[in-house]
Amino acid sequence: MKAPSLTIGIEEEYQIIDPATGELKSYITQILDEGKLILKEQIKAELHQSMVEVGTEICQTPADARNELVKLRRSISELAGRHGLVIAAAGTHPFSNWEQQEITPFERYLGVQNDMQDLARQLLIFGTHVHIGIEDRDFLIDAMNVARYFAPHILCLSTSSPFWTGRRTGLKSYRSIIFRHFPRSGMPPFFDGWPEYNGMVEAMVRTNCIPDGSKIWYDVRPNHRYPTLEFRICDVCTKVDEAVCIAAIFQAIIAKLWKLRRDNLTFRVYPTELIEENKWRAVRYGLDGKMLDLGKQKEVPVRELIHELIDWFLRDVLDELGTRAEVEYAYKIMEGGSSADRQLKTFNEVGSTRAVVSQLVRETQEGVS
Repeated sequence: MKAPSLTIGIEEEYQIIDPATGELKSYITQILDEGKLILKEQIKAELHQSMVEVGTEICQTPADARNELVKLRRSISELAGRHGLVIAAAGTHPFSNWEQQEITPFERYLGVQNDMQDLARQLLIFGTHVHIGIEDRDFLIDAMNVARYFAPHILCLSTSSPFWTGRRTGLKSYRSIIFRHFPRSGMPPFFDGWPEYNGMVEAMVRTNCIPDGSKIWYDVRPNHRYPTLEFRICDVCTKVDEAVCIAAIFQAIIAKLWKLRRDNLTFRVYPTELIEENKWRAVRYGLDGKMLDLGKQKEVPVRELIHELIDWFLRDVLDELGTRAEVEYAYKIMEGGSSADRQLKTFNEVGSTRAVVSQLVRETQEGVS
């Protein structure tokens, strides 16, 4: 069996914001044509007109991915700036209301709105999706089965959605709650190989549940177009360094799982229900909570588990990949807090969600301009 390429692709969804009010601005159709002249297929519309999605080229390393993200954020910022607008990266907008947003009038999104009704209109959320190249489909499913366990840990590092329609939700990733309303979402179940997964998708297509595998919205899924395992669990990362960090961690996890498989070893596969419990704790408490160490069958502080993931499980592959610096940025996140923690700190100090928006706009530009 051939080793996976471990290529990296990152998609980010940004908020389009009117700086005069701090509100979301439904404006993607006005800037899309101009954007495509500059970024071609790297810029896309999304369900809501107040969102713009970008995607990196296929990258070999996290350093390559950083260069791509810097280029994309700079280009989108300049494009928005020509229209008197700014962008921000956060899983939800601190106060804009989903009921006041316009749906992008493209056939695909009007179809989603027709199928999902208010669930689609309410889907005013923004994520980071990381693709890791795995060409062998059987290993891809094996890797998905195991990597599910680590996904909630990485969500804690990315949490950036503590607010919803102007209210402090008490959660660090409210985006995860909104997206869970969609069918075929959440943590994937265990699949006994590619034939079982592909058979499920084909059955859903045959019975008119979905047109293709793109409508399987699991937190971790085989991408239906590319030979990648796609991690969709994370809120969009406010800072470029955070996005690069989580991409580097996902790449290192797959590299480690391949190394174990090559040596005829594996990591234990845990029940979906227990992984979902860890995800709930990540959603609710982020870095400040405890998760289940399913091997030891006990609660452990999240920061300890992330340290263990990096210092013990991934230690040997980081130098082989040359990504230790990017992965160990997680220590800085744990020290200073995730975007959600920083947003809440600002709100507690100032008492203003407008101030939170201003902070998000600044942090989105950090290391970019």
